[in-house]
Amino acid sequence: MDIEKQLKVLKRGVEEIIPEKAFEEKLVKAQKTGNPLRIKCGIDPTKPDVHIGHLVPYRKMRQFQDLGHVGIVIIGDYTASIGDPTGRLEERPHLTPENARKNAEKYLEQLFKVLDPKKTEIHYNGEWFSKFSFEQVLNLAGKVTFAQIMAHETFRKRYEGGEPLSMHELMYPLLQGYDSVAIKADIELGATEQKFNILMGRELQRVWGQEPQVALLFPILIGIDGVNKMSKSLNNYIGVTDKPDDIFGRVMSIPDSLIKSYWEVGTSVDQKKLDEVLVSLASKDINPRDIKLDLAQAVVSELNSSEEGVKAKENFIRTFSERKAPAEDLIKEVHFCDGEYWIVKFIVEAGCAKSNGEARRLVSHGAFSIDDNKITDVDKKINVPTDTDGKLIKIGKKNFIRVAPKQRL
Repeated sequence: MDIEKQLKVLKRGVEEIIPEKAFEEKLVKAQKTGNPLRIKCGIDPTKPDVHIGHLVPYRKMRQFQDLGHVGIVIIGDYTASIGDPTGRLEERPHLTPENARKNAEKYLEQLFKVLDPKKTEIHYNGEWFSKFSFEQVLNLAGKVTFAQIMAHETFRKRYEGGEPLSMHELMYPLLQGYDSVAIKADIELGATEQKFNILMGRELQRVWGQEPQVALLFPILIGIDGVNKMSKSLNNYIGVTDKPDDIFGRVMSIPDSLIKSYWEVGTSVDQKKLDEVLVSLASKDINPRDIKLDLAQAVVSELNSSEEGVKAKENFIRTFSERKAPAEDLIKEVHFCDGEYWIVKFIVEAGCAKSNGEARRLVSHGAFSIDDNKITDVDKKINVPTDTDGKLIKIGKKNFIRVAPKQRL
């Protein structure tokens, strides 16, 4: 592929390239010499779960791999003991090496839904930092000034606000930067909030006599609430290991304003497909919901399989558009002894609510039905099997159950 076409593919979804001219020069040099570029992206394995926001730079890494380059995943088992302070007003809790390793193993399983394992190098930065002498630590710290470090927005705000700021936290950008020196990175991928740390890598590579890496920075993927950064703590995320139908439903819940960005950085569709989507979005004759259906199918297909993508779409249309029952394998079988159950307790025991309060809300909001007959009386008694035998019970938007007999002890 010629350089112009490569640039079009690789610039897609990228917010900033630093410096842009050097990026093109590296691609030209790699093509002329036949030496692949080394594309770096790092993770702090503080949690084992990955959502599609985490995958944004790794989708770009896969595009580099498809063009013949090498992807290098740096697992910050050593730096996880510090925790990336970026954007935090308090010190992160430390992570033990054992927990970091366990989380990293699960993390990698999820990353390989996107990456090509044959073109991926995995490095733990403990490989080099665990061997550092105190003299080497001081030498590294001496490569930058205090003023340079305090240019970091997070550090400056915490310092000016009188918040605690530990010395080891000030070392974090240096450690992430040195990772680039250790693996001789040509390109580093990361979110815009990682700009300071990635540029520190460029600075340290100069000091160590290496050609500085180029930074490719990506916008933060907004969560399905349409407001905040995608985050598990805000429950506005789409998890990589979520069930296909849950992934599909969550994509369908995003506001129309996010459709374009989710196609650009939340999928790996080719440029031709993306161009078609952009034309469709600009058309007043096409319902954005139809574009979203294709988007949800694409996301499910890439994280699971094309068959799962088609199946999830069919289930969604059947359940939410045609108001029909879902496929039989999506209906959960629950076991109850014969008898009378308060509707609230029935819902909790069926595993469709975590508390009586949540179950009450479901009933009062009309989210409980038996064979499409809604029940809104929170004092209602459900008789098993008279009221349930052979009937489909829907609780909330996603829970479909059938009751089977349970033998009394």
